[in-house]
Amino acid sequence: MMVDVTLLNAVRLITGTLLLSYASYTDIKTRRAPNILWVIMAIVGAILLIIQYLDGGFPNIWYLVFIPIMIALMYLFFQMRLLFGGADAKALMALAILVPIQPTLFSEQLPIWKSFMPGSWIIFANATILFLLIPISLLIYNIGKRNLQFPHCLLGYVISVEKAKQKFVWPLEKIKDGKRKLMYMPKKFDVDEELAEFEKQGITEIWVTPKIPFMIPLLIGFIVSFILGDILLQLVRVLL
Repeated sequence: MMVDVTLLNAVRLITGTLLLSYASYTDIKTRRAPNILWVIMAIVGAILLIIQYLDGGFPNIWYLVFIPIMIALMYLFFQMRLLFGGADAKALMALAILVPIQPTLFSEQLPIWKSFMPGSWIIFANATILFLLIPISLLIYNIGKRNLQFPHCLLGYVISVEKAKQKFVWPLEKIKDGKRKLMYMPKKFDVDEELAEFEKQGITEIWVTPKIPFMIPLLIGFIVSFILGDILLQLVRVLL
């Protein structure tokens, strides 16, 4: 008896959405996501993969090779600080197992934009594109506030030093040689120490950049991969 692949993909969609949604919630609240989420995701993914493979529903055996490749690539990205959060890297590693190829739904009517790329790469690319839209939204916000200092207005917004102490933000400025200079997410950054330095200098308002968890665009990119498909590949197709 053949197992309906779209049914397995529906389980993948539900599993990923629930786990990534909870991870996004905890990431916003505490800037942490429980490791057990990625263990559950990997286990469910492995079970679905075995069912699909044994049932003959796996289209190309070579896609299995991309699972360890994607896991290694995400680890490398984390070490190179292209991924800032350990939870983000772990989520993408687990997604490599949960979604090894582009998932299809409703007798392959979805996603709209089909792709030959591994499913986890499509999700990562979608999330990255969505994350890159943040500077546009920040620019629109700063235009409304009439704060158009470049490049600051593309990276953050102005708030009081007092409010900065209570929010998950990075100061976009640093006091160096007695002057305010742009400083975007350095490797080592003591936020409390920097904010205290601003207060010491009598500075009441500063530019900050929000600590927006990558988990949020990752969640949206995951759902989009099931509905629209590979945004990056579609953009390439349009441009070519």
